Amino acid sequence: MSWLEQTHPIAARLAGRLRARGETIAVADGASGGLIAASLLTVPGALDFFVGGGVVYSFRARDVLFAQPRDAYRGMRGASEEYALLQARSIRDNFGAAWGLAESGSVGGSTHPSGAPAGQSCAALVGPDGEWTRLTRTGSDARIPNMEAFARAALDFAEETLAGVRPSTASS
Repeated sequence: MSWLEQTHPIAARLAGRLRARGETIAVADGASGGLIAASLLTVPGALDFFVGGGVVYSFRARDVLFAQPRDAYRGMRGASEEYALLQARSIRDNFGAAWGLAESGSVGGSTHPSGAPAGQSCAALVGPDGEWTRLTRTGSDARIPNMEAFARAALDFAEETLAGVRPSTASS
C-alpha cells in the first residue's frame, strides 16, 4: 500500500470534520515537502475544504507565501512552536481559510539552516476555536521516513484537534 493510500483515511476524516463545520483549511508544508497537501487532495471534492497552500522550503518561499516582514522571524528557530504558529496564522490569513495548518521541521541528511536537530518537527493548527501545536521527534536522520512521519503526525494532529473542538457558531 502506498504512503498516500495509508494517509487517505486520516485526510478523509479531517475533510469530513471540515465539511461538517462548513470550514476550509490552508496548508504550509515545510520539511514534509507537500505530503500534507497531497494527502488532503486524495479526498474527492477537496475544493470543498482545501483552499491551497505551499511548500515552504526556502526563505524566498516563506517571504512570498506568508508576506511577513523579515523581522517577524527574528529570534525564531525552525521546527519550533513559535515559528510553526506564525506560519499557520500567515497561511490561514493569506489564503482566506478558517484554519491554517503548518509543519516546520528538520528531516535530516543535511544541516538545517537554523540548527534545528534532525528528526524534529512542529505542527501548528490555527483556527476559529484556538491555536495548538504538537512536537514530533523521531530521533532519526533518515530523510524520507522523517518526511512521511512529519506529514502523518501533522494530519493526525489536525484531525484529532478538530475532533475535540466545538463546532464554530455561524452568525447571521
